Amino acid sequence: MLGVCYYPEHWSRDVWADDAARMFAMGIRYVRIGEFAWSRLEPRPGEMHLGWLREALDVLGAAGLKVVLGTPTATPPKWLIDQHPDILPVDEKGAVRGFGSRRHTSFSAPVWLEQSRRIVEILAREFGLHPAIAGWQTDNEYGCHSTVLSYGPHDLAAFRLWLERRYGSIAALNEAWGNVFWSMELNAFSEVSLPCGAVTETNPAARLDFWRFSSDQVAAYDLMQIEIIRAHAPGRFITHNFMGFFHEFDHFKLGENLDFASWDSYPLGFVERFPFSEAERRRWAETSHPDVAPLHHDLYRGVGRGRFWVMEQQPGPVNWAPWNPIPRPGQIRLFTFEALAHGAEVVSYFRWRQASFAQEQMHAGLNLPDNSGLSPGGQEATQVGAELARLGPLPASAKADVALVFDYASSWMTRIQPQGQDFNYSELTFRWYEAARRLGLDVDIVPPGASLSGYKLVLVPSLLHVSDAAAAAFAAAAGDVLWGPRSGSKTRDFSIAASLPPGPLQELVPVRVLEVASLRPGLSLGVEGEVSGAVERWREHVVAADPADIRARFADGQAALVSKGNRHYLAGWPDAALVKSLLAAMAAKAGLGTLTLPDDVRIRHRGPWGFAFNYGTQDFTLPVDESRILLGSRNLPPSGVTVWQR
Repeated sequence: MLGVCYYPEHWSRDVWADDAARMFAMGIRYVRIGEFAWSRLEPRPGEMHLGWLREALDVLGAAGLKVVLGTPTATPPKWLIDQHPDILPVDEKGAVRGFGSRRHTSFSAPVWLEQSRRIVEILAREFGLHPAIAGWQTDNEYGCHSTVLSYGPHDLAAFRLWLERRYGSIAALNEAWGNVFWSMELNAFSEVSLPCGAVTETNPAARLDFWRFSSDQVAAYDLMQIEIIRAHAPGRFITHNFMGFFHEFDHFKLGENLDFASWDSYPLGFVERFPFSEAERRRWAETSHPDVAPLHHDLYRGVGRGRFWVMEQQPGPVNWAPWNPIPRPGQIRLFTFEALAHGAEVVSYFRWRQASFAQEQMHAGLNLPDNSGLSPGGQEATQVGAELARLGPLPASAKADVALVFDYASSWMTRIQPQGQDFNYSELTFRWYEAARRLGLDVDIVPPGASLSGYKLVLVPSLLHVSDAAAAAFAAAAGDVLWGPRSGSKTRDFSIAASLPPGPLQELVPVRVLEVASLRPGLSLGVEGEVSGAVERWREHVVAADPADIRARFADGQAALVSKGNRHYLAGWPDAALVKSLLAAMAAKAGLGTLTLPDDVRIRHRGPWGFAFNYGTQDFTLPVDESRILLGSRNLPPSGVTVWQR
């Protein structure tokens, strides 16, 4: 159940065996290595130094540890950049992004693809059957540091080919993009330019296609590595470690070729990166918000088609956020059990020992940088290892009653054309998820078009383009479905739906959106009826085909919530009161049992086991029979964890 990230190239061989033995004694069983080691594996072109890696694998395996070997393509060495500087990425202003950190490549540079194939094949051939290797991690954190979108000559050439394959003729492209507007019509694919550097806003349809193209490039790059590894490493799993609050490419598409998904969990750092209010940031500074990590556990369980790992778990303060607090005592243990509650098969800490050098020297590890002992996070990880040994195997996860439809393309579209400066798709989906979790509901996160069979309630915070597959899944859903603002508002080519929004959803909930308004901060409009609260940021003027379908109205009398049977449409961005009222009403209608929990306590179920977590500052008494408790007690203290048999 536990793992750790280890960098044998950072440490003397003299400590490897001792490190491995101490890992095993702590309850660690998986070790990830190698993902940044290219310069040690190949210090000069064609000069391979693989012996140290084989020795490290042997040492770790002899200690009873299983290894996840990472391909080192996130950090091409300096000699490769000097030989082929054209592989460097280019930013939106045309500046080349140089060597000196990591991810300094374009996914479209032919030489880079060739060099990536070469190094992955060397490693897969050499170590594919090594008995210590349980699986592989492709690359590391695709897209980190804003490296999905690159605007260089290789990117332009590849984009033109992608468009030609997609549209077939330049006439079809002109039609799809609406290029008659502003005389943007093109005569050949060779005239296509990248959607950047113009006097003012570039064509939103072109920008959306460039984002789709860039996402496809990431998926194709990953598939290239997967095919090589599978050819030489039969029986080993393949995963990739995704990131939090990162929507730059379609993770569901890339995940189709993985055995399972992984992600890197840094709950405290994400509090600083997410658009929380200052009051929320202060409140959750040492614990994180109770739904930050869980949202991603549920997302990546969906990306992994029911399976996921946490490949990097924050073990203490990190180094990359604007402010980097020390987690409150007990939180590392809490984060670990929370991931397991959401179905994680392994929680792997980053890293074994804090580095005393380079960019991440301020990032904590399980051990202090002088190797004099465990860090506070390492002590909590040791406690978790012992507790897991006592608990024994965890049960399998079960399907949740609630599904949340998450769409990467809607994130792109709302950034390309926000219409309101603070319309943030990530924040909207988070607030809906938060409201469901505050009711004690378990949530599965699924892509548009996935089967919705078996779900009693389906939440769609916003889905701008409703594909045929998504429309069919909604039509077939037996449970209640709730759509939020801007759903069905755009075609695939980023035009307004011909029948007006919500486009194809009008077949399910007969409502038409006539106008939309983005609301400045501080402006809101009250909502009363079967649900109550207010909308902020975004409000739609809608007309219901049948006034009897209106369940709630704005203060000006217009429809705010329209329902037809088990189909519901909300015409605005709900504030905290409205989303709470709305989710409670939807859960009741769907026949779901809910709980009244403090906003800093969360409950999650894994099969027949229940888990409770306290992010607050006060004890909480759980409504659980003491005789059923497997870990902890009914009295749940701050940063406490309780596990029980349901």
